[in-house]
Amino acid sequence: MFSLTDKVAVVTGATSGIGRRQAYALSAAGATVIAVGRSGEQLEEVKQELPGDCVTVQADLQTADLATLLTDAVNTTGPVDILCNTAGVNLREPPEKITRESWDQTIDLNLTIPFFLARELVPSMQKRGYGKIINIASLQSERAFANSMAYGASKGGVAQLTRAMAEAWSAGGVCCNAIAPGFFPTALTAPVFGNVDTVARNAAQTAIGRNGEMQDLDGITVFLASSASDYITGQVIYLDGGFTAK
Repeated sequence: MFSLTDKVAVVTGATSGIGRRQAYALSAAGATVIAVGRSGEQLEEVKQELPGDCVTVQADLQTADLATLLTDAVNTTGPVDILCNTAGVNLREPPEKITRESWDQTIDLNLTIPFFLARELVPSMQKRGYGKIINIASLQSERAFANSMAYGASKGGVAQLTRAMAEAWSAGGVCCNAIAPGFFPTALTAPVFGNVDTVARNAAQTAIGRNGEMQDLDGITVFLASSASDYITGQVIYLDGGFTAK
């Protein structure tokens, strides 16, 4: 039920943080992974550390032609079954410092690209009657944090985008869900984890009593990518140790 053998999974933002961990989890479950990232050196590291087959695609998603981004990779792997829209950015700007450029960058990478990349892959998924799209939402899909107005707006949008994707595409066999992580030690959260007091305060806010560890991502990623979740779609699942429940 949880096996991903013979499945092909695309992971954007696969060179670091959540994307890198998702690539590992999917590979360990049997999937062939198409790892997408900007750094060729880091993509090679990912390829070497995954337990299964991996094809890399070096690209900047904000300038790439999404219609042809995966063409060469898919010619090697076969059609895509799973898409993890994980690439993202959080510039942590106070409202008065946000520019049109930084706003557009955040909305584009966090919200716009996940839709257009998914739309490129959905017809093939629906033709075969199987597809899994996993977006990355946030605690800020539900609540506000300081100095993250653009990021929060984009992640609120991801929650609604996920529901809209499900409404449009799930009847054709494509389940669309989102993971909303709590605080995990990644490059995006380095400013948070660099403050000992903040780390302790965030841990205390969870029901479990600790912040996220990267391996906590494995189960939910494989679950949402596998046939075990075939009757789950349009959902935002908070992987936050009970942060939003407390």
